Formats: sequence, structure tokens, C-alpha cells
Amino acid sequence: MKRLLSGNEAVARGAWEAGVYFASSYPGTPATEILENLISYKEVYAEWAPNEKVALESAIGASLAGKRAIASMKHVGLNVAADPFMTLSYTGVNAGLVIAVADDPGLYSSQNEQDTRHYVRAARIPCLEPSDSQEALDYTKMGYHLSEEFDTPVLIRLTTRISHTKTAVTVGNREEKSKVVQIDVKKWVMLPAFARERHPMVIERIKRLSQLAEELEINSVEIHEKRVGFITSGVVYQYVKEAFPEASVLKLGMVYPLPFELIRRFVEKHEIVYVVEELDPFLETEIKAKGIKVKGKEVFPETGEFNPDIVKKAIEKDYKPKTISFPDIPERPPTLCPGCPHRGVFVALRKAKITALGDIGCYTLGAIPPLSSLHSCICMGAGVSMEHGATVSGMKAVALIGDSTFFHSGIAPLMNIAYNRSPSTVIILDNRTTAMTGKQPHPGTGKTAKGEKAKAIMPEELAKVIGIERVKVVDPYNVEEFIKILQEETENPEPSLIISRRACTLISERTDKIWEVKEDLCIGCKRCLSVGCIALSFRNEKAYIEPLLCFGCGICAFECPVDAIKEVKT
Repeated sequence: MKRLLSGNEAVARGAWEAGVYFASSYPGTPATEILENLISYKEVYAEWAPNEKVALESAIGASLAGKRAIASMKHVGLNVAADPFMTLSYTGVNAGLVIAVADDPGLYSSQNEQDTRHYVRAARIPCLEPSDSQEALDYTKMGYHLSEEFDTPVLIRLTTRISHTKTAVTVGNREEKSKVVQIDVKKWVMLPAFARERHPMVIERIKRLSQLAEELEINSVEIHEKRVGFITSGVVYQYVKEAFPEASVLKLGMVYPLPFELIRRFVEKHEIVYVVEELDPFLETEIKAKGIKVKGKEVFPETGEFNPDIVKKAIEKDYKPKTISFPDIPERPPTLCPGCPHRGVFVALRKAKITALGDIGCYTLGAIPPLSSLHSCICMGAGVSMEHGATVSGMKAVALIGDSTFFHSGIAPLMNIAYNRSPSTVIILDNRTTAMTGKQPHPGTGKTAKGEKAKAIMPEELAKVIGIERVKVVDPYNVEEFIKILQEETENPEPSLIISRRACTLISERTDKIWEVKEDLCIGCKRCLSVGCIALSFRNEKAYIEPLLCFGCGICAFECPVDAIKEVKT
């Protein structure tokens, strides 16, 4: 049976067909939809974990218990899960364990262009990279066979284009799989003495996988034109085939470990061979280290996402790209939704002239004009830790962190603030969901991934337990009160927590009021436009609010110096 599936949907289907029982993830684009699709399979226990480390460790536990498992995440999520990931290579698995990681060339939704392939080399874990949705399904199923045959986790590396592009896929049926639990202390307890015994086994395992790679059918050779050849993998294979349909290609489905003898034979048949890969010269470096002459990053860029035109232009210098540019279309930067509860916080911070050290989420948009009220963003949870370091070093600042991100990685740094009695103020932007990645639940929402009722963990209760005595909950629509609380808490020498609580407009009901501009009162100062709401525009030298877009927050009215914006009932 054929279906049209994205790469993420295909990974989920492949895991289901392979008999996966346990699936865990933390939402992060471009990998989010893997778990969202696994939720729909009744045979799979699927959950959102507080973070990627917990997701992977839980999947390891399921594997130990004899159930096939999958943990999925985006590339920076693997940084969070790196601790168990590296040691998991030593312990190996019981039932098959696949880790699906989606990289983001081009930075469509990420803070860096990290290349996950470096992790698999460091951990000596095999890595498969599909070039379309059919391969995403097939490679996931293959991953479970390799995992159990070689006693290893297997990483499936996706990229944004594979994760989100739909292609035709032949789907199959589910095959129930489980293994008997076998507790082996020397295998699962990584004391130094036991780990020393396991490390040589890891090295021997990767040697056996290298031998397998030489004959693995997913490492395929297409011999056509004998002068020029290409070595590539993943979605870039599609670009090479489109740019040079008659060229010879060595397509690598397993990108670690590599089949060096197969590569050597391919190179010897051609006058020149190009290694084409997005991001880092991972394949190129490995191949050149074996003394095999190829060309790579001296021709192709090391940053950004590729396409057929980029590949063709890199080889044929005089080629004119087919990409159409639209120079007259104005830039449209992303912005917070009308009525977004975060907007009031940023307006308050701007009024109070306070430096805000931030985090990953919708609220990162507060850094760009016209709000311009966020001053750092490094990684999940970093804003809270940075604020502690900055505050004790004499800088006046606050930290901003979302509710989902707080549960992900904000609890430990808040505990550090409490423990060290730092005069820090942390603001949790609690919009009752994981908004940026698609409204997924988290430990504070009171429901599970499958929509079942759960205990809602309230940040204010948790904060008091870990030693934060000053905790205030405020409605961000009340900007005047927010400014007052900000001033009180930042002048106070004790650790404090402000919880800005109002549900995301994507999950809340519209209010029964909107706002309108009284033209006879408006002086055309454009102060209201400084809140960055798309419901606001300027017409005939006067401000105008589009009633279909207005969500009734009233932040613009707070900014108006002449009280020209009035509340009206809908």
C-alpha cells in the first residue's frame, strides 16, 4: 500500500512496523512530528519528556526491559542527551534502540547549524542517513535489526528537507518484537572497571560494522559517466541527481562507519570525484584521512542548505542559477501573534529599561524591532544561569524563560540561584503550552502526550520548595502592574521569581472585547506601533486596528500617550 508521507511521518511508521513499544521525545523543529505521529499508534507508548536527556534515558530503560524503543530530537537536543548517549555506546542495548536526530542546515528554526555526524564518530555509533521518505521508513526498520545484531544504538540522521518533504512510501504491517530481560551488571553498570572492559568491545564492534558497510545495499554505486563522480548522502543525493543526471554517484546510506574500500574502488574509476555534503566536511575528512583523493569543501560551501543550483554552480563556475529572486518584495520578519501574552512583558521591560537574558521559544522574537527587549539567547535554560552570573557580577538584569523550557532545563539553574542566595530575578513566561513547536503539553499543563489527564506541576509551588521565597504571579496584559513588580523585584536583594501567566492565544478563547482607534483623538505619533502587533497599521496619518486580528490585550492602549485607543465590546 502506498502513502504520501513526510520523512518524520515515515520514521514514525517505520518504528511502528518494527514493533516499537516505547517512544519519547521533547518537541523541537524539525523533529517534532516524529513523536506526534507515534502518538496515533495505539500499540505504542508515546510521551513528551521534560527534556531530551530524560527522553533518551527512558528509551534506554525500555530497551533494557526488552521493548524496542525510539528517542527523537533535533540536533541541539542531542547536546542535552549527550551524557547518556556517549555511555550508551559502551553499554549497548537489549531490545533495539533507534535515536532519530534532525539537523537544520540553513537555520530555519535553530540557533546553530551543528552537524550531528560528529557525535556518532565520537561515540562510535552507526549512523544511517535517508534521502527520501521511503528510505526514512526502511532505514528506521533496518536500524532495529542492526541495533540488536550488533548490540548498539543506531542513529538515524535527518535534515529539515527530509523531515518535512512528503514523498510516496510503500508501507507494511507491524511485527511485534520483544526480548527477554537479562540483567548483566558488567554490561549495564559503567563503573570504571567495567567500562574499561567495554571500551575495546566498542572498537571491535565498529570494525565489524565497517566490514558490513562494504556490502550493505544502502551504500550503492551508480556508474555512468567515467570522468566525474560524486560521493554523497541524504537529501543532497537528490540535488546531485537533479543537477547532474548522467553522472556517476556513490550514494552512502550508512554515513558512519564508512565503506572505504568501496569508496576507493569508486574513486579509481573516475578522473575526479567530488564529495558533496551539507555543513561540515565530515565524509570528506574521513575519506581524505585514508589517502583517497577527492574534492569537497574547496568547491562547496560549509554553511547553509544546498539545492541543485548550488551544486551545479559549484562545479560549473559560469552556470547561472535558476533560482528566481524577488528584489521588490519587502522583508517580513517574524513577529509575536496578536494578543500574545509575551508582548506585555517586553513592553514592561522596555519601559523599565532592564536588560533581559533570554532563552529558546516564541519570546526570542522580543529581540528584534520594534520590541527590542531581549538581549541574549544561547540555549535552553541558559538565560537563568547567565542571569545569576551577571547579577552577582554587578549587572542589573532579569532572566526570561518559557514554562516548557523551565521544566526542560530551568529548574536546576533556579535551584542554583536559591542555593547561592543570588539577588536574581527570573521571569517565567507561562503561556500554558509548548507554543513555538506546535502546542505540545508539558509537565505544567495537566495532560499527557495522548491527551490523558495528569498532575499539573505549578512553577510557583516548585520554586518555593527549592528555596525561592519571593514568588509573584502577574497577568502580562496588565503592563502597569508588571512594571511595578519588575521594579520591586529587581531592587530587592533576595532571589525572586515572577510568573507571567496567560494562555497562548492559539489555545485560549478570544475575549469579548477589542480595541479601536478614535481618529479624532489620534495624533499620529506611532507610539502604538512600537508594540509590534500585526493588528495595528497606519492609514491616512492615523493609527488603525484591524478588528478581525485584534485579540483584546490592550497593550497598544497602554502605549498611547493621548488615550486615543478605546475598548469596545464585540
